Amino acid sequence: MSNNLTKEPPQDEAVVTLIKPARKRISGKSLLSFPYTLWMGAFIIIPLIMIVYYGITADDGGFTLANIKLISEPIYQKALWLSLKLSFISTIICLLIAYPLALILKGMKLKSNSFIVLIMILPMWMNFMLRTIAWLNILERNGIINTVLKALNLPRINVINTPTAIVIGMVYNFLPFMILPIYNSLAKIDDDVINAARDLGANNLTTLRKIIFPLSLPGVISGITMVFVPSLTTFVISNVLGGSKINLIGNLIEQKFQQENNWNAGSGLSLVLMIFILISMTVIAKYDKEGDSTNVW
Repeated sequence: MSNNLTKEPPQDEAVVTLIKPARKRISGKSLLSFPYTLWMGAFIIIPLIMIVYYGITADDGGFTLANIKLISEPIYQKALWLSLKLSFISTIICLLIAYPLALILKGMKLKSNSFIVLIMILPMWMNFMLRTIAWLNILERNGIINTVLKALNLPRINVINTPTAIVIGMVYNFLPFMILPIYNSLAKIDDDVINAARDLGANNLTTLRKIIFPLSLPGVISGITMVFVPSLTTFVISNVLGGSKINLIGNLIEQKFQQENNWNAGSGLSLVLMIFILISMTVIAKYDKEGDSTNVW
């Protein structure tokens, strides 16, 4: 027995033996993550620092809050509230379309998520601007819809250059960002849980209200955030489908940077929008406890 004991390595050596591979794994992960860390610092952190700097400084470099206070002027307030209104409407419409569609996709019992991802991101392979211009050709006065209505001797519609056209463009472009996280959350729900609720007497509506929807809430919250934030900050859709006649807050910020070359004012208004982004991230941290409800890619 004493011989067997002498053959066992000392406890310190065993600990070192376990620590060395762990250190190698950590070192390897750090090495692999370095390009992403470099990219994130160059294209995310540094631009954010520049936005904050220009937003709280004047042309002479002195500290000021005048750039942020621009939001109190009527033209900017009107653009902000219109942006919030259209973003809210677009988000609600996306939710009403995406949730039933995600339920249908879950019921199809597909063996792989790859097909779901493919059909959802397929329209996104086309350039964002081209997708929006396509809707311009559909909705304009002599577009496809009005041409069909004219052929049927029906009254033509006047949608282009209106908030309705902007909402249509937002819903079309951002709908996949609502469907994917909701479907991913629904796909994680065990069918036995749903069957147990029905065995206990719950009808389809009760099962949806008390079982399915609460369990899919992280995906719903993530989808709402992923649609609301880009809808709030967009300016391309309103430029194309609004004919530059409807100014959202994103349009005014874009004008400050591109046309007036006023980085200070543009950055100050951007800081106001960042507040809404931080609020959205807070909502995600509160409700999306799993932290991976959008991990369908």
